[in-house]
Amino acid sequence: MTSTMTSVAPAQEAGQPQPQTTVEAPGGPFIRYANAGAKPQYVLTSQAFGAIITQPLVAVPGYLRKFRLRFSSSSTTTSNAATVAAAADAPYSCVSFLQLKDAFGTPLLTGPGYEMLLLWPKYSGGHYSWSYCDPSNLPSWSAVATGASASGNFTFQTALPLEFAKGYGCISMANASLLPTLQITLAASSAVYTTAPTTVPTLEVDNYSEFYWLPQQQIEPPGLGSTRQAVLQVANPTIGSASSQQVTFPRLGGYIDTFILEMRDSTNARIDGWPTELRFYVDGIPLIQLRVDMIEDDMSNHFQYYVSTGGRETGVLVLTRKTSLGEVVFGLLDSLEVTLSTNPGTLLAVEGTPWGTITHTPATLNVIAGQIVPSGRLLQGLPEI
Repeated sequence: MTSTMTSVAPAQEAGQPQPQTTVEAPGGPFIRYANAGAKPQYVLTSQAFGAIITQPLVAVPGYLRKFRLRFSSSSTTTSNAATVAAAADAPYSCVSFLQLKDAFGTPLLTGPGYEMLLLWPKYSGGHYSWSYCDPSNLPSWSAVATGASASGNFTFQTALPLEFAKGYGCISMANASLLPTLQITLAASSAVYTTAPTTVPTLEVDNYSEFYWLPQQQIEPPGLGSTRQAVLQVANPTIGSASSQQVTFPRLGGYIDTFILEMRDSTNARIDGWPTELRFYVDGIPLIQLRVDMIEDDMSNHFQYYVSTGGRETGVLVLTRKTSLGEVVFGLLDSLEVTLSTNPGTLLAVEGTPWGTITHTPATLNVIAGQIVPSGRLLQGLPEI
C-alpha cells in the first residue's frame, strides 16, 4: 500500500508590527501629509426670523477648507389656516446678509443668502461636483412646505468654500486668537413666504468646518495666504428696457476665475432681461461676443447638469474660467491656467445690443466675481502632482 505525503509550508512568523500612524518621507504635495477632517462650529436652535448670528468660531487643528452650513425651519403647529406660498428666492432668502472675514478683517465672502448660499457654491467649483453643487439635488434637501394648512418648514445644506484648487486658498484656524468671523443676518419671514404660515417657524442654523489637519512634517498648503474672494457688487449704470448700453463692472484686480451675473428689476425680482447677443469687454476689447442661448449651452456643458435639472436660474448667467483641463468644470482639479489676469485699472463690462424687455425698470446687474488674490505669484499647474 502506497501512502501520499503532502508537503506543508512552514508557518510564517509575523514581522515587526507597524505603527497605526506612519510618517511620510519628505517631498511631495501638501495633501499627502495633511488628512482631511471636519468638526462642528456651532448648532443654534430656535432662531427667530430677523435675528443676527455672530456666534464666535472655534479653532480647528489645521487649515480651513470650507464651512458647511445647514438651515432648517421648525414649527410645532400641525395645522395652519393659511395657504402658504413661498417667495421666488426661498428658502435661501432666509438669510438677508452673510459676511465671512479672515482674522485680519478682509472680507472673503459677502452678499445676500440667495447669492452666497446657492449661486456661489453652485458655480464656484469649490463645493462638490456637477449636479451635486446644487443644494436642491442633495438628499438633505426639503423644499418649503406650501399649500393649504402647510407648516412652511424647509431644510437645506450648503457650503462656503474657500479652497479653489486642491489645497490652495485655505486659511489657518489653529490659532485661537486669530480666527475668522462669520456674520449671518436672518431675513424677515416675508423674504421666504409671500403668504406665511399662521404660526411662523423658527430656524436652526448649524455650522461645521472642513479642514486639513496640521501635518507632522513642516509643510504648508500651497500659496498659504492666498485667497479667493467673492463679494456681490453692483454694475453701473442701471439698464433700461430695450436699451443699447454698456454696463461696467466694479474695479477688481487679481485673477478672476468666475463671473456670476444676476439681473434684477426695480422690484428686486430676478428677470431674464438679457439681450439676444451679449458682449463681454476687457479694456475695450470684446473678448466674448455670443448669443445668450449659446452661453446657456456653454453653461450646460461646463457644469454638466444644467439642462437635466430644468434650466438655469431666472436672471442668472455664468462665465467661468475654471476650465483649464477641458471644457468642463472639474472643481478643485483646476490648474488655473486660464484665469483672467486683471489689475485695479482693468475695465470689465458687458453690453446688450439691445437689452431685453424690462417691465419694471430700471434693472440692475449684480456681479459676483471669483477674485483670486495670491500671496505671491499665482500658482499654476497641479500642486498634487
